[in-house]
Amino acid sequence: MYLGIDLGTSGVKLLLLNGAQTVVATADAAVPQHRPQPTWSEQHPADWMAAVEAAVAQLRAQAPAAWAQVRGIGLSGHMHGAVVLGAQGQVLRPAILWNDGRASAECAQLEAAVPTSRQITGNLAMPGFTAPKLQWLRTHEPAVFDQIRTVLLPKDWLRLQLSGDAVSDMSDASGTLWLDVQARTWSPAMLQACGLDVSHMPALAEGSAPTGTLRSDVARRWGLGEGVVVAAGAGDNAASAVGVGARTAGQGFVSLGTSGVVFRVTDAFAPATERAVHAFAHALPQRWHHMSVMLSAASAFGWVTRLTGRGDEAQLSDAVGTLSTSRQMQAPLFLPYLSGERTPHNNAAATGVFMGLRAEHDAADLAYAVMEGVGFGLLDGLNAMRAAGAGQGGAARRDDDAALALVGGGARSNPWAQLLASALGTPLQRPQGAHAAAALGAARLAAMACGGDEAQWCQPLPAGATFMPQPAQQAQLAERYARFVALYPALQSQF
Repeated sequence: MYLGIDLGTSGVKLLLLNGAQTVVATADAAVPQHRPQPTWSEQHPADWMAAVEAAVAQLRAQAPAAWAQVRGIGLSGHMHGAVVLGAQGQVLRPAILWNDGRASAECAQLEAAVPTSRQITGNLAMPGFTAPKLQWLRTHEPAVFDQIRTVLLPKDWLRLQLSGDAVSDMSDASGTLWLDVQARTWSPAMLQACGLDVSHMPALAEGSAPTGTLRSDVARRWGLGEGVVVAAGAGDNAASAVGVGARTAGQGFVSLGTSGVVFRVTDAFAPATERAVHAFAHALPQRWHHMSVMLSAASAFGWVTRLTGRGDEAQLSDAVGTLSTSRQMQAPLFLPYLSGERTPHNNAAATGVFMGLRAEHDAADLAYAVMEGVGFGLLDGLNAMRAAGAGQGGAARRDDDAALALVGGGARSNPWAQLLASALGTPLQRPQGAHAAAALGAARLAAMACGGDEAQWCQPLPAGATFMPQPAQQAQLAERYARFVALYPALQSQF
C-alpha cells in the first residue's frame, strides 16, 4: 500500500493506492491562505501539517486495514514557495507562495547579476519563483534573512517533519531559479546572487528515489510500522504527469487547478524563455518538460461563483451548459489575470477585466466568460509552447497536437472541458480520478521508491471521457479569441 500526499494551495489531498494500482481511499483537509497586503500570498507551514494530520485521521477511519499496510509515502506540493528556517529548524516567517507578486523588482536584479541565468535555469525570472522572494527578504526583512540557515519548498518542509531529512526533487527544485536544470544540480552562481550557498539548500534526488524513512514517533502516532519509505516526490505538475502516465516525449496534460497549466514531456532540456515558457526537470530521471502557466484558472471560476452568489460551482457550471450559442457570442470577454500572469505575459501587475458588460448579462453569462477567458489564457500558453517548438525545429513534431489528459478540480465540468477541447484544438481525455492526479502521482513515486518498475507504475489512466474539438464551436471561439488577444496590449499601460 502506498500513500500519496498532495499539498495544494487550498488544502491537502491524501490518497491510498494498493499494489494493483487501485485507489483504495482519499481524504481532504483545507488550508487557509492569507493575503496581508495587495499582491501578497502567504501560508503558515504549521497549517500544512495540521491538515495532513486531519486527513490521515480520515484515511485511518475509512480504510483501517489498508492503512496499516502502507510501505511508502510520496509527496507532491505547490511549487516555488519559500519556507525559511533558522539554526534550530524553526520557521522564521510565514511561507511566501507561488502566486505572490511582491518580488517583481528583484527579478530584474537577479537577471542583471547573472546574465546567463536563463540558460542555467531554463526560465525567466518571475516574481512567483523562490529566488526573487529571498532577494525580497534580503532587502525588506534583513533581520529575518540574516537568520536563515535552510530554505525549503513547501512539500519538502512536510518531508522534514515526517522523516527529518532536508531533501528536494529535481522537478520542484527547477522552480526555485537556483537549479542548473540541464545538469540537475544547484547552481553556485544563482545562489551567490541571492546571498546564499549550497549549505542553505536541501540535498537533491530524482522523484522516484527514496530519501529516508518515516520517523518512529510519526509512525507510532499514525499507526504505521517502522521503515516506511519516503520518496523524493515531485512538484504538483510533475506529480500530475506521473499520475496520468506522462513519461515520454510529447505526452502531457492540461490542468484546471487553482492555476492553469499546459504540460508536455521533453527528452532534452530545451529553454524557451523568450515566450515565458518554463523548461523544468521532470520527476523521472533523464527527462524534462515544457510548461505554460496561468495564475488563475479554477480559482477564477470559484471567484465568479462567490461573486454572483449562485449556489455552488457545479450548479453554475450546469447553468453555463444551458446557454445558447447566440448568448455565448454576446457574453463579455474576460481577461483572467486575477493574480497577475505568467505565460506569455510575465506581468505580475496584470489584472482581471470584464469587457463588454451589458445590463442584460446575468451570472451564467459571467461564468461563461470566465470559463472562456481561462480557456483563452491556456491557448495563449499552448501557442507559446508550439512556437517554442518551432524555434527548436520541433513545431512539426507528430505529437504537438496529440491528445492531452485533462486534470484538476475544474476538469469535473463537462461544459468547460468541451470548451477547452475546441479552444485548444486538441482532443482532451479526462482520466478516471482526474481531480486527484497529483496525489496519485505521489503515490506512484512512492511505489517506485520501494522498488517498483517505472514502466509498470507510470501507465496512462483509463479515460473517463473524451472531448473532441467541435468545428462550429471552434469557429465561434476563434472570432472571440481574436478580440481577446487584442485586449491585453490595449490595456497593458493601465495595469
